[in-house]
Amino acid sequence: MNIKVGDSFHKERLVTDALVRAFAELSGDHNPIHLDEDVAGKTRFGRRIAHGMLSGAFISAVLGYEFAERKIVYLSQTLKFTAPVFIGDTVTTTATIKHIREDKNIVTLDTTCTKQDGTTAVQGEAVVMILS
Repeated sequence: MNIKVGDSFHKERLVTDALVRAFAELSGDHNPIHLDEDVAGKTRFGRRIAHGMLSGAFISAVLGYEFAERKIVYLSQTLKFTAPVFIGDTVTTTATIKHIREDKNIVTLDTTCTKQDGTTAVQGEAVVMILS
């Protein structure tokens, strides 16, 4: 493998109304906190928030894109949601290699989703297997 501990991969995405609605259709999660401004406005967030798993999908996209030539299989992913992502936020997803198990081609990465103001919205750890 021509990767090393400390290598970091990034991708930036703008969270739009259309993206949240498409994710709701794809996932089947039609919770009104994501889709209905009136309902969401009465919550502690005061407005609609994106699905937490949309950020999880952003992590998957970074790994799938960065390791595209290597063909990966996701083994696990932890996610800790630390701040809401709102419509209009720009989310930078970062995956940083923290451990490589050469004998099994297994890579462990720290994963984060950070909003444009520097707030960490999601943090976790991914473990992937790189196929030959």
